[in-house]
Amino acid sequence: MIHETAIVSGHAKLGRNVVIGPYTIIHPETIIGDDTEIGSNCEIGYPTPSADGEPLVLGASSLVRSHSVLYQGSTFGAELVTGHRVTIREKTKAGANFQVGTLGDIQGNCVIGDYVRFHSNVHIGQHSWIGNFVWIFPYVVLTNDPHPPSSVMMGVRIEDFAAIATSSVVLPGVTVGAGALVAAQSSVSKNVEPGKVVGGVPAKVLCDTTDISLKDGSDMSAYPWRRHFHRGYPAHVVSEWEKEFN
Repeated sequence: MIHETAIVSGHAKLGRNVVIGPYTIIHPETIIGDDTEIGSNCEIGYPTPSADGEPLVLGASSLVRSHSVLYQGSTFGAELVTGHRVTIREKTKAGANFQVGTLGDIQGNCVIGDYVRFHSNVHIGQHSWIGNFVWIFPYVVLTNDPHPPSSVMMGVRIEDFAAIATSSVVLPGVTVGAGALVAAQSSVSKNVEPGKVVGGVPAKVLCDTTDISLKDGSDMSAYPWRRHFHRGYPAHVVSEWEKEFN
């Protein structure tokens, strides 16, 4: 299950049925869970002093696609899925079934909850805090420096079920509340209250999320999105949502 061109440290810990692709390097401070697949040309457990000796931990049944680099000192729950050429730096702590798209860049020292979805080309600044079931769409940037360049870091906070639409920027120290929606190409400089829609440059409150109707002819409210969108979520999660709305 380990390709002959792969380099796997004898100090790394690999679970059962782990697949390692061609030309991939598994560094010493690495723990890989059962049934995980690592694609070609990856570096897993990339060493850095900033990890303070902590290992990289990949949960069971994860899939890391080719040319990705995961630094020592980060921890991922079961069923991590990455696109190609993803970089995740040290001390990122992510929960179950985190999905990050191609060319995703997570700058480390971040907390990410369960069932979070990042599309491609997302940049997450250090000290970001992201809750559960959050959606972040392509080319979104979460910043952290209030007066660049400086050594001051003020991480962004994105709460449960929030969605940040394409090409938006969230500025340092901002909180986007639970279930809120940031419209595409917005610049968010102030906190967003739960359940609100904001948009524009600078972003302003546009309406409540419940004011937006699905464009499928049903006239049903598009939010909370978990009322009608279940694709890719496990049955036990969907069951809880159905109980919530029925």
